[in-house]
Amino acid sequence: MEVIPAIDLKSGLCVRLYQGDYQQETVFSDDPLSVALAWQEQGAPRLHLVDLDGAAGGVPVNLDVITSIIQNLTIPVQVGGGIRDMATAESLFAAGAARVVIGTAAVEEPSLVEDLCRKHGSQRVIVAVDAKDGLVAIKGWLETTGVTAQDLVDRMALLGVRRILYTDISRDGTLTEPNFEANADLVRTTGMAVLASGGIATLDHIQRLVDTGAEGAILGRALYTEAFSLREAISVGSGTNL
Repeated sequence: MEVIPAIDLKSGLCVRLYQGDYQQETVFSDDPLSVALAWQEQGAPRLHLVDLDGAAGGVPVNLDVITSIIQNLTIPVQVGGGIRDMATAESLFAAGAARVVIGTAAVEEPSLVEDLCRKHGSQRVIVAVDAKDGLVAIKGWLETTGVTAQDLVDRMALLGVRRILYTDISRDGTLTEPNFEANADLVRTTGMAVLASGGIATLDHIQRLVDTGAEGAILGRALYTEAFSLREAISVGSGTNL
C-alpha cells in the first residue's frame, strides 16, 4: 500500500483542519515547499496537495505555491481543491500535476469527470468521495448533499473512473481512527483502487488499512504531530516491517 503525505494549503500556508472545519485550523508551516521537499527526502512515493481555499471558493487560489512545489519535486504530485472545469484541470496538468482530484464537480458536473478520463486517461483522475454519515459533502465540505457515497462511486464507475479517494469527514484531522469498514466495503464492492484518508493516528491503523486492500493512505496530522515518521509509515505500508 502506498503511503502518501498530504499538504493542505490555505492562504499560502501549510495547515490542517479538524473535521474539515475552516474555523479550526492549525498552521504547521509558512513554507509549504520546504515541507514538500522534506517529505520527498523521507521517501514519499508521491505528494497529495489540497487547495483548501479553492475547495471552498470554487477556483484554485494557491496556484503559485502548487506550481512551485510540483516543479521543485521529482516525485509525482496529485492536486485537488477547486477543480471544477476543464480549463483548471488543464492548467494543473500543464504545471506538471500527475493526477487531479475531482470532488464537487463529480456531483455537480459529472461530464467533466468523463471528459477528463477520456482525454487524459483514468489513471490521471481521482474522484474524492468525502462522506459524513454516509452522505457526500461538497464545496470544501461546507455543503452536504443527498447523494450516498456508494451511489457516487457507482455513478463514477460508469464514467470510466478507476481510482477514488475516500474520506470520512467526521474522522479527518481527529487522530481517532479511519473508517476501516467503509474502506474495506469500497474495495470489495467497487473493484476500484481506493485511497483512504481521515483519522489515521498510529502505525497499526496503517496496517489495518493494508488489510482492507486499499491502494493507498493519505497521511496528514499524524505526520505533522510526529506520532510516527513517514519512513516508519512507508515501511508498514510496504510490508517491509513484517
